[in-house]
Amino acid sequence: MHEELGWIEALAPDFLSVLRQRYQVLRMISWASPIGRRTLAAELDVSERVLRTETDFLRRQRLIDSTSAGMVITTHGREVLQGLENFMNQLVGIHDVENQLAHVLGVDHVMIVSGNCDTQPKILDEMGALVNQTLNALLPDGRNVVAVMGGNTMGHVATALSRRLGQNRQLMFVPARGGIGERVDIQANTICAEMARSTGGEHRALYLPDNVSADVYEPLLKEPSVRRVLDLIGHATAVVHSVGDALVMAKRREMDAATIQLLQKDQAVGEAFGYFFNEAGQVVYKVPRIGLQVSDLQKIPYVVCIAGGASKGKAIKAYMHSAPEHTWLITDEGAAKVILNGATL
Repeated sequence: MHEELGWIEALAPDFLSVLRQRYQVLRMISWASPIGRRTLAAELDVSERVLRTETDFLRRQRLIDSTSAGMVITTHGREVLQGLENFMNQLVGIHDVENQLAHVLGVDHVMIVSGNCDTQPKILDEMGALVNQTLNALLPDGRNVVAVMGGNTMGHVATALSRRLGQNRQLMFVPARGGIGERVDIQANTICAEMARSTGGEHRALYLPDNVSADVYEPLLKEPSVRRVLDLIGHATAVVHSVGDALVMAKRREMDAATIQLLQKDQAVGEAFGYFFNEAGQVVYKVPRIGLQVSDLQKIPYVVCIAGGASKGKAIKAYMHSAPEHTWLITDEGAAKVILNGATL
């Protein structure tokens, strides 16, 4: 494939650049429609004159339409966009970078979505759809317990899961941890409920604070309702989770000023499962918690980590020192570039 692209580049160097540009225009219209030309030009960082040329062409090909509210993608345009996805990933070298990133991070599987979700939030929906495809390929028929973390990224995953994932499967979604004082709509309990609704599965709730004192921890473990959910977590077929920026997560957990100061002093950059990591991957702080621990991941058959954006590059790299080798990482170009120190994708 790459050899053929090299030949095309040598014979018609403008062909690939035109293809890339038109694909990006069509994809952005798909994400943001209806969208006006001025807004679209700003999003793509091109002049309105250049954009007009491309959108006029796409309109003549019946890939987009114009409405009073702005440009929208047509059914044919969406078919073309989906059909070109794998080819365009090859064109920008994403599959090679996936292999490189997997080697650098020491995990078996990496999948990269084109773009940077820090500046293009719609990419989170694409990443969520990729989680759905991955789980559909991995999970066996029959009963599956899926342990799920909370957070904004996981909220996008929840809405991306489909009924197809539930076909021939009895899915049970359980929170991998208690609540952490964040918005109700992105707590693990809520995410589980939405995943169950999207797939036709079931869910169980864990009504507990994530951060509890040592003298409260042991009695809670004996509560029957807590014990039942923890038993389900212990028999999980898969876990789906994200990785957070250390200081952002510390504030979401409403940690005290002294602990946040400690995290800053120890240069924490990433957080997952209540563990805070520095850039070298060392655990500099751990939240006393009820639920899944990092060490538990080794015995769970399928581990899917979804995290993207340049702002999370350091956090992802730090956590991956502790991630099991069989992790499936789903990320984007923004994070991949940071992890690979600015490598060109």
